[in-house]
Order: sequence, then C-alpha cells, then structure tokens
Amino acid sequence: MILLARNQATHRARWRPALIIGLLAALMFALSSPVQTTWAQDAAADLGVQDVVGSEATDVEISYLQWATNSLGWFYGLVFLGLSFMLVALFVMNLLTARRENVIPTELIAGFERHLDAKQFQEAYDLARNDQSFLGHVLSAGLGKVSTGYNEAIEAMQEVGEEENMRLEHRLSYLALIGTLSPMIGLLGTVSGMIDSFKLIANTATGAPDPQALAQGISTALFTTFVGLSLAIPALAAYNLLRNRVSRLVLEVGIVSEGLMSRFQKKPA
Repeated sequence: MILLARNQATHRARWRPALIIGLLAALMFALSSPVQTTWAQDAAADLGVQDVVGSEATDVEISYLQWATNSLGWFYGLVFLGLSFMLVALFVMNLLTARRENVIPTELIAGFERHLDAKQFQEAYDLARNDQSFLGHVLSAGLGKVSTGYNEAIEAMQEVGEEENMRLEHRLSYLALIGTLSPMIGLLGTVSGMIDSFKLIANTATGAPDPQALAQGISTALFTTFVGLSLAIPALAAYNLLRNRVSRLVLEVGIVSEGLMSRFQKKPA
C-alpha cells in the first residue's frame, strides 16, 4: 500500500512541472503573437519605418508583449515583473511544502510505530527529532513530554502543532498579499493613465488633441488594470486551494499523532 502511494506521488510529481512549463510556454506564445497597430509618423520613425509622408499613418506590426511593455512603462513594468516572479516562487514553494510526504511522511509513521512496538522509545524519539516534517516535530514534542504524563504530552503536541500551522499559514499569506496588492497597483496605474489623458485634453487650446498621445494614456490605464487582475486572480485562487489543503493536512497530522501516542494513555482499571 505504501509502495502504491509512493508510485502515485512520483507520477504526479513528474507531470506537474511539465504542465506548468506548458502553460508558461502557451502564455508567452500568446503574448508574442503580432497585432496590427496604426502609428503616426513619429512612432513609425522610432520603429525604423521609412517613407512616411506628412501625417499619413502607417501600419506597423508589433507583438502584443511589446505593446504592453510600452504602455506599462518602466515603473509599472518592473513592479508587475517583480510581483510575477514572487508569485511563481511562492506558489512553487508552498506547493512543495504542502505535499503529503513532506508533512506526513509514511516512512516516519512506519519507523516510529515499529520502534514503539519494540519498546525502543529513545530510538523513536531520535527518529522523530531528526525528521524535519510537521509530523516529526509534533511526535518529538509529545514523546519528550510523555514521561510527565499523557495529558502533558498531548498539550505539548498541540502547542507545536499550532506553531507549525501558523508557520505554514504565514507563508501562504504572501500569496493573498500579492492577490490584494496587484489590483490596487493596477488601479493606481488606471488613475494615473486617465489623468495623463485628461491633462492632454485640457492643455490642448485649439483643435483636437493628438490621438496617439491620448491613446498612450488610455493604454496605460487599461494595461495596468489588466495585468493587475491577471496576477490577482491566480494568486487568490492558489491561496485558497493551498490553504484548504494545508488545513486538511494539519487535521490529519493531529489524528495520526494522537493515534500513535495513544498507547501511552493509561487504561481505566
């Protein structure tokens, strides 16, 4: 049974990185696909397009990613790029931490129970203490206090369990923080872009404002909102999914640890 669980865990661990890489590749392909945009003479000259006569517009093919980068600017581009890297790193780190084998190792359970059956309590304590998993910390705390009484051992296990649970939740909370900050930064960019656009309209004394300059501010407003929401949605989804998984594993740790330590409970006469 343990071997089957290990094979299933190994199989899942093999296809998860491939799925993540495939999704990132599809996203980059979609962002790099060319779009058709009309530029005025000065924009065409900046991109190296020649033979533009007067104010006649020229169709210049640029990628969606380049258009988004130009619209975001260096400030919002760097901020969202940093948040993107942090989101991926935190997601991978929390995903690996929330694996069942990292929280409740089957080898630790089997070895700990084997030592207890053989009444090798010191070996069982050393095994749990040297294991860095959630369950290892809980079992070592309980077995270290079992000499003072069963109830004291359970209290020590609960205290360590709460501390470990808080550590996992604190690490998960950074995903929620990114999910909350990203749309706020996007809203800041939206307001900033709209202010630039209305400022251009207000400063145009006669005639209509430059459409290209006006579109630049609107593009900044829309792209900052779009990128902010694109980061917030997966961040909040990952936070809630991983939090539910961690809560389930914490509950399982309590059940398994109390089951292993129940043999130290005094039987009623």
